[in-house]
Amino acid sequence: MRHTISVLVENRFGVLTRVAGLFSGRGYNIESLTVAETQDPQVSRMTIVTKGEDRIIEQINKQLNKLIDVIKVMDVTSDDYVERELVLVKLNAEEKNRAEILRMADIFRGKVVDVCAKSYTVEVTGSDNKIRAFLEMVRPMGIQEVARTGKVAITRGSKILSTKTK
Repeated sequence: MRHTISVLVENRFGVLTRVAGLFSGRGYNIESLTVAETQDPQVSRMTIVTKGEDRIIEQINKQLNKLIDVIKVMDVTSDDYVERELVLVKLNAEEKNRAEILRMADIFRGKVVDVCAKSYTVEVTGSDNKIRAFLEMVRPMGIQEVARTGKVAITRGSKILSTKTK
């Protein structure tokens, strides 16, 4: 089962390496990883997507909590949360494809962010399922390049992943 783990960490040099090392050292795979500063510039939020049975995820959470720079770990998978991902897709913009590219961008509420003689770059944001569906729809037009951010997630409502101590 896929799990989305939100981790608050001290915004320091080497923290990302230690977290990634924890996963690789134990043979766990990271499917997606995003990291950015929070409202507090001394704290960063990592959103990690991984697969595993509940006991493995519990072990990952325990190991993450043991890292000195980790403030808080929360598996948001079973919570009510909002997730988004961004994808930039560079497509072949042959004359016969241009209208279809614009139509697909519109259907998926994306936007064309770059236009060249032979390519259009489209930006789409949404859930993993939406991103995959968009990629499937535009694949026949010829994808030149894809860049994805990975998932970011935040719990809905009053449940907060606070920066208070572990």
